[in-house]
Amino acid sequence: MRVLLIGANGYLGRYVADRLLADPAVQLTALGRGDDADVRFDLATGSPGALTRFLDAVHPGVVVNCAGATRGGARELTRHNTVAVATICESLRRSGCGARLVQLGCASEYGPSQPGSSTAEDAVPRPGGPYGVSKLAATELVLGSGLDAVVLRIFSPVGPGTPAGSPLGRLAEAMRRAMQSGDSELKLGGLGVQRDFVDVRDVARAVHAASLSAAQGVVNIGTGRAVRLREAASVLARVAGFGGALHELDSPPARLVIPGPGNGPDHPVDRPATYPYPDGCGTWQQADVRTARDRLGWRPRIGLEESLADIWMEAACRI
Repeated sequence: MRVLLIGANGYLGRYVADRLLADPAVQLTALGRGDDADVRFDLATGSPGALTRFLDAVHPGVVVNCAGATRGGARELTRHNTVAVATICESLRRSGCGARLVQLGCASEYGPSQPGSSTAEDAVPRPGGPYGVSKLAATELVLGSGLDAVVLRIFSPVGPGTPAGSPLGRLAEAMRRAMQSGDSELKLGGLGVQRDFVDVRDVARAVHAASLSAAQGVVNIGTGRAVRLREAASVLARVAGFGGALHELDSPPARLVIPGPGNGPDHPVDRPATYPYPDGCGTWQQADVRTARDRLGWRPRIGLEESLADIWMEAACRI
């Protein structure tokens, strides 16, 4: 099976590439903007005609799209998350390759949900920010394309390679700085937010399974369990060996307060930090993962403690 992977160098794409390369039946070609891609092509600016010619030449059986942007203004997010997917869909319609499309969506497309509930694929999407809107528009393009296609809505991915600017990445960095400076306490805010954390390697397994399946439409990829950020912080402290106290700020955080070197607990140094999860999904999100189980034969295997241990290992090695 020849697979064309778009976005192989991204956070999720790297693990998808590793998973596909581990399958001896897969012939993988990576397409992207970087110099290390097998083929250089910018989806945001490239024409459908050019991509169609490449598809006809390579003739993949599956196209996996892991590319996109998570930050930036509405225009940039639309260009990389929506226009790029429109280019893929139009190119596949024009091409004679007949490839199956596996599109990576995200849970931000759903927007806020009722605390205690599990969000199923038939929930009405109400994205709470431009990122979710741009990804939802891409999903609608895929679903309306008439292609053999599936959209995997990834909930909150964690594990090795977690960006330092992400909520858990910032948490690990704050803990590293506290331990490095010998601080005995760490003051954090916004720990009441609950998310469905799923390991990136399990996400890669889901993409592999979706590539081989006949499933169409939308499929949630999560664990089916929401975890409070406070609990994740406690687990991270344990795997990091942080013996200090974790103090939670009462009010919604606009800043992450970390005592600095030479400053006592009464004179902490304020370091700017954004809200823990600026994804427009409110305080609660949990996936209903029955469709992934039934149609992909997929279940998550890696627990949150292992994911957090990998995040900590990378943060601890950062100079």
